[in-house]
Amino acid sequence: MFTQLNIVPRWIIFSLDLIICMLSLSLAYLIKYNFDLSNLDFIEFSRNIVFVTAINSVVFFNVKTYSGIIRYTSAQDSIRILFSVLIGNGIFFFVNMIIVSFGGHQYISSSTLVVNGLASFLLLITYRVLVKFFFMYIKNLKLDKVRVMIYGAGEAGVATKRTFDHDNRVNKNIIAFVDDDDRKVGKTIDGVRILNAKNLINLIIEHELDEIIFASYTIPIEKKNQIVDVCLENDIQVLNIPPADVWINGELKTAQIQNINIEDLLDRKSIHINTDGIGKELRNKRVLITGAAGSIGSEIVRQLLKFEVGLIILNDQSESALHELYLELSETYKGKNFHSYIGDVRDEKRMEDLFSNYKPHYVYHAAAYKHVPMMEDNPCEAIKTNVFGTKTIADKSVKHGVQKFVMISTDKAVNPTNVMGASKRIAEIYVQSLNNSLSADNHIFQNGLSYINELDIKPITRFITTRFGNVLGSNGSVIPRFKQQIEKGGPLTVTHPDITRYFMTIPEACRLVLEAGSMGKGGEIFVFDMGKSVKIVDLAKKMIRLAGLIPNQDIKIEYSGLRPGEKLFEELLNDNENTMPTHHEKILIGKVREYVFSEVETAIHSLIASAKNSEDRQVVTKMKALVQEYKSQNSKFEELDVVDSKI
Repeated sequence: MFTQLNIVPRWIIFSLDLIICMLSLSLAYLIKYNFDLSNLDFIEFSRNIVFVTAINSVVFFNVKTYSGIIRYTSAQDSIRILFSVLIGNGIFFFVNMIIVSFGGHQYISSSTLVVNGLASFLLLITYRVLVKFFFMYIKNLKLDKVRVMIYGAGEAGVATKRTFDHDNRVNKNIIAFVDDDDRKVGKTIDGVRILNAKNLINLIIEHELDEIIFASYTIPIEKKNQIVDVCLENDIQVLNIPPADVWINGELKTAQIQNINIEDLLDRKSIHINTDGIGKELRNKRVLITGAAGSIGSEIVRQLLKFEVGLIILNDQSESALHELYLELSETYKGKNFHSYIGDVRDEKRMEDLFSNYKPHYVYHAAAYKHVPMMEDNPCEAIKTNVFGTKTIADKSVKHGVQKFVMISTDKAVNPTNVMGASKRIAEIYVQSLNNSLSADNHIFQNGLSYINELDIKPITRFITTRFGNVLGSNGSVIPRFKQQIEKGGPLTVTHPDITRYFMTIPEACRLVLEAGSMGKGGEIFVFDMGKSVKIVDLAKKMIRLAGLIPNQDIKIEYSGLRPGEKLFEELLNDNENTMPTHHEKILIGKVREYVFSEVETAIHSLIASAKNSEDRQVVTKMKALVQEYKSQNSKFEELDVVDSKI
C-alpha cells in the first residue's frame, strides 16, 4: 500500500522544512533559558521566528531543498541542506554584526544561532532519513523477495544496490556484497556486509541465494565460469551490469541489469598489441577495407579509426549494411575521414576505378562468402567471390603499388573438407605465391601471362594472410542462432553431440589482424592462438541455463546431423611442428607448402573460367587437384575423392 503512494508535492516538503526551522529556533531558545520560559521575551521570540522563516523561505526556494524525493534521499540532498542552513544562519549573523556595529542589540545571540543551525540541520536530515528507511522497510516486508548477492563492493556494486533501492518495482533483498579486496571484507555499505570472495562458492550455497550479480569488471574469466557453473547447478540466476560508459546519463538503470551473456564467459584475457607501431605505420595512410560492412570488416574499421589514418575506404556490395555502418561511424567518430564505396570485389572495372581514384596504401581484404552449407550448394559462387574476388583485389594492389595486403582467412582452410574452406585455401595459395614471385623475380615477371603485362607500376606489395576460427556474435554464427531459438522456445539444433569449435571475440580477432599486418614482411600465414575448443552441445546447455531454463525440459536440444562439408573438429596448425613463434604470444606463423606462382596462376584461371560457366562438378574437381588435402565430408562431392583415389 505504502509503495503505491504518489510523490509528495514540493510545496508540502517546502512547508515541512520551514516548520522544522521554526521548531529548531524554539529549541534553541529553550536551551538558552534552560527550559525556563519565564525569562523569554515573547515579542522578541515571535519577531525572530518571522525573520528566520522569511530568510529560510528565500534560501530554501533558491537552493531547492524541496526538489528531492524524500524516500530517495542521498548524500547530495544532505549537502544541499547543509548549504542552506549555513547561508540562512550566516545572513542572521551578518545582520547582527551590522546592528552591533551601530550600537544596537543583537536580534539573536550567537550561541542561539549556533544551536539553531545544528538543530535545524539535524532535524531536516533526520526526518528525511526516517521516511527513506520507512519505505525501505515496507518494501522489504514483501514475502516474495528475491535474495541477491552482489559481487564487487566498488562504485559499480554500490550503484547496483542503490539502483534497486530506488526502484519500487524491484523486489530484491541484498543479502551481502562479496569482494576480493581484503581491506573491504568485514565492513558494511548501507548496512550490508562485505564478505570475502574467496569463500564465494560456499556463501552461495549457505545463503540460499536466488541471484548473484557481477558488478565488477576485473573478475578473471576462469573464476567467473566457475562461479556461474556453481550457480547454474543450484538454480541461481546470474546477472551482469553493463560497462559504466553505457549507463544512461551516467546512472545505472534497473533495465540494464540483465542475465549474463554467454559471450562474457567465452571471452578471454585482454590482448595487448603494439599500438604505437601500428599507429606509426598507418599514420596519414589511405586504407581500404573490403567487406567493410561485415562483422570482421566493420570492427577493423572501428579499430583503425582510433589511429591517425589519413582516409579509410569502406567497400562492400551490401548497400543497407554499408549505410548503417556509415551512420554509426558518423555519429561515433566525428571529424574522422572515411568514405563509403559500394562495389563487388568480383567487378574488375569497379575495383579498378576504386584503386585509381583512392590509391590506397594498405588493403584489409575481409570480403568473402563464409557459410559452409551455402557454399557446398553453390561452389561456383564460392570461387567467384573467395578466389576471383581475392585475385582481383590482389592484382589491383600490385598494379597500383599498395604497400601491404592483409587477407582474412579461416581455420576451415586447414585440411579442408568443404568448398568454402577449400576456396579460402586457394585464395591463400594465390596471394602467398604472388608475394613470393614478386620477391623472387626482383620485380621482373618471366611467365608472360596477359594480366602481368598490364602491371606497369613496381610490384612492391607485401601479401600477408591471417587465419583464425569462429568469432563470437558474427552474422549467422551459432551463438546468435541459439539466442533466437531460445527466444522462440526452442528447440536448439546442434549438428552433432561431439562437434567442437574454437571461439574468439571479434575485437580480439581484429586486434590480432592489425598486429599481424604490422609485423608481416610478406608471404606469411599468421595463425592465431584460439585457446581451447568448446563443445557446442555444452555451449547450448549453458545458454539455456543462463536464460533461467532447464535443458531438455523447458527447451529441447535436437541433433540435426552434420551439414554438408562440416567437420567435427576444426584445425589451426597451431602445434609446435607446424608453426613458428613470433614476438607476440598469440600470433604464430604457419608452415605450409609453397607453390610456384605460374602454375597456380594457370590453374586458377582455369578454375575461374569453369566457375563463370556454372560448372559445379568441374569446379570442385579442379579445386581438389589444386588443394590435394581437400577431402569432402558429408557432401555430394565425396564421390570425386573416390574417383581420385582410383586414379
